[in-house]
Amino acid sequence: MPRALVTGGAGFIGSALVRALEARGYEVRVYDDLSVGDPANLEGTGAELVRGDVRDLDALVTAAQGCDAAFHLAAGAGVIQSIDEPLVNFDLNARGTLVALEAARRAEVGRFVFSSSNAPLGEGAYPAREDKPIAPLSPYGASKAVGEAYCSAFHGAYGMHAVAVRFSNAFGPRSAHKGNVIPLFIRRLRAGQELIVYGDGEQTRDFVFCEDLADGLVRAAEADGAGGEIFQLASGVETSLNRLLELLAEVSGAEPRIRREPPRAGEILRNYSSVDKARDRLGYTPSVTLEQGLRRTWEWFASQG
Repeated sequence: MPRALVTGGAGFIGSALVRALEARGYEVRVYDDLSVGDPANLEGTGAELVRGDVRDLDALVTAAQGCDAAFHLAAGAGVIQSIDEPLVNFDLNARGTLVALEAARRAEVGRFVFSSSNAPLGEGAYPAREDKPIAPLSPYGASKAVGEAYCSAFHGAYGMHAVAVRFSNAFGPRSAHKGNVIPLFIRRLRAGQELIVYGDGEQTRDFVFCEDLADGLVRAAEADGAGGEIFQLASGVETSLNRLLELLAEVSGAEPRIRREPPRAGEILRNYSSVDKARDRLGYTPSVTLEQGLRRTWEWFASQG
């Protein structure tokens, strides 16, 4: 039975990955400092939980022993925090990814998958593709670009099957702590609060269900000849905020109360990812529509009370 290590595996996407790995016959070891992750997210799985800091090389080498694949999801928070604390963000994300790669190398883990985002592309992220030049606009984006570069370097220097994957806007169950738009809107809808929309609502995003992301991550680890490369993992569908509001109204059975505010400075107006490379090279095909995923996410929030 193959064995996988998942850093940040007690988090929202990490716990979806744990379930996808187990469904494929893997034994899973989760390595998480639980600063954001929650052991409750692993209920119903057989995953072993090891508590530790991803920057602790010795502890991570020990956790990686005997594993066939390592998935590195542990990271600091996003853009805003990175602007406030760029050195903290560098330590968690850039250095943390290098430590994870070195731990995998020392433990002789054959395959490594790094979770990145579209942030390295900056304003060039429409549509997001792997062949676009990087131009990060935040320390967070720079730290993810560094992680991608180290994956390429470990492939070139050591022959490691190290792959970077870029996520679009993920959503799904076990996302109660997340601050992005879908869990935020669901929480406010359930509380009977207004939904705040900045601008005319025609700004677009690419919303991908967590189970589709998890499938792509496993495929990136298992695909031959993918070492040193980058893949976009997304739905490949551009959806406006206004369309998202319509679907939320259908799913919830209630008409949202919307308060419109002036557009926020610096907000990217259009954003989605091309998944052609992942489809051709990994056999990645997102299967959960936005409406289906919203319904399942709404039902999960309802089940939590």
